[in-house]
Amino acid sequence: MDEVKLYIEYVAKGLEAIGVIIISIGALIAISRFLFSQLKFKNHLYTRLRRELGKAILLGLEVLVAADIIATVVTEPTLKRVFTLGVIVLIRTFLSISLQVEIEGKFPWQTKNIESETTSS
Repeated sequence: MDEVKLYIEYVAKGLEAIGVIIISIGALIAISRFLFSQLKFKNHLYTRLRRELGKAILLGLEVLVAADIIATVVTEPTLKRVFTLGVIVLIRTFLSISLQVEIEGKFPWQTKNIESETTSS
């Protein structure tokens, strides 16, 4: 049983590393695209950079939440550990929703864009 826990810990650590790599590479790609586009185009580059950075962070956060859940399975299920996981998941979920609103301009449960509803009324 200890070997299984060890492998699960490795998987959790690997997922954490993958989450950090996703965020890092996504940020580098977004910044490099921004800098190269700066030479050619001048319109809407800042919003494009924010959108691409937000997507990279959002994907990385999802992987990090999965790593936290897997890591919690291995540890002793104490009330303190469960509470810590709950707080981490809440914070990351709040960040994910905030980023998604920033990227798409709407909440995940909305079907239409907020701006299109107000302009069509």
